[in-house]
Amino acid sequence: MKLGKYSIGTGDRFSHQGKAQLQSLLKANETGLNINPVWNKSNREHHYVNSQPADTRKEADEAVKALGYSGPYFVDADHINLDTVDSFISVSDFFTLDVAAYIGIPCPKDEADAFVASCKKYTGTLKIPQIDQPFVVTTELLQSITHKFLASIQKAAEIYRYITEKKGEGCFITEVSMDEVPSPQTPVELFFILKMLADRKVPAQTIAPKFTGRFNKGVDYVGDVAQFAKEFEEDVLVIDYAVKEFGLPEELKLSIHSGSDKFSIYPAIYTIIKKYDKGLHLKTAGTTWLEEVIGLALAGNDGLEMAKSIYSEALAQKEALCKPYADVIDIDPAKLPSVEEVKAWSGKKFADTLRHIPGHPDYNPNFRQLIHVAYKIAADKGEAYTGLLEKYSDMIGKCVEENIYDRHLKRLFNL
Repeated sequence: MKLGKYSIGTGDRFSHQGKAQLQSLLKANETGLNINPVWNKSNREHHYVNSQPADTRKEADEAVKALGYSGPYFVDADHINLDTVDSFISVSDFFTLDVAAYIGIPCPKDEADAFVASCKKYTGTLKIPQIDQPFVVTTELLQSITHKFLASIQKAAEIYRYITEKKGEGCFITEVSMDEVPSPQTPVELFFILKMLADRKVPAQTIAPKFTGRFNKGVDYVGDVAQFAKEFEEDVLVIDYAVKEFGLPEELKLSIHSGSDKFSIYPAIYTIIKKYDKGLHLKTAGTTWLEEVIGLALAGNDGLEMAKSIYSEALAQKEALCKPYADVIDIDPAKLPSVEEVKAWSGKKFADTLRHIPGHPDYNPNFRQLIHVAYKIAADKGEAYTGLLEKYSDMIGKCVEENIYDRHLKRLFNL
């Protein structure tokens, strides 16, 4: 099973927007692209909204059938580990192995020494084709990289073998995720991480490293765009070399997690993947949920009242809602509007404040990030919320399609 050159992870908290999401990709594919849709949902998200992995498979299959899509598509068991993978195995064909928690955990000394010894040929000056400056590789650097990452890659191999025993070899896509950590992995670290994967015969087709800068949920990239571009380009070239050097899958490509709304780095990403003719996996994830709230606000009446009530309750529960996402949100409480202020808003004012339009005078990234992590509140409302999704499905569907196509795909692929 192979993932296409370009793929987009379309998360959907409440499993109502599959057709709108797919329609946006089909619209992009009409330009000559061939983007594979990947419906992704994590165990945490399923827990919060009381859904099951089978619901995501059902949504994907129904969207594909309804729109007559005949290309490859996948259902991603997002950010799983050995404790959470079982419920995904029968319905998923894409597994994001999240091993970030194991970074920095030491492994047995004999195993660490064996890996360092296996890298002896790379000590000294390591030249990666098309990267201007060679990497200086010392035994001390190898020991440091081994200490930081070998245990996490061993865990990835353990999870991969477990899934293979259940599903069979070659029956799913493997992604390795190392992005939810404080410090970015350098290109030379990535090179040896890929060797670790190859040594353990983990056929990763995508890898999600941590890049410099902040990738906060649902808002733009915060950091040095030029530095990101340098790291991204070097990672692309490292992967290209590692595929040849270690015999990794030729489909192996970078995955950008929390990639939704990182508008300022999209031009750099496009320039680099076009320059080297490389692929990309991007997760747009939670922005579909935000478009549901935007659509409800624009619908007015009970839709607007629902949107306002979600914000009111989110503000009251801010600390609890933000805690699980502390590393990927950055909210200034002083810039959050009061409940009384929001009660007086029109649907358009609410939507303009929540919708990510850079430079729009009403756009408030603090408001947007709080709503982003507040989907549990909507889930607790049950049919009162999902019933409105059905009642205003046309309005919401237009918002979802516009968000993915106009604000993401057009920017990302320079359409």
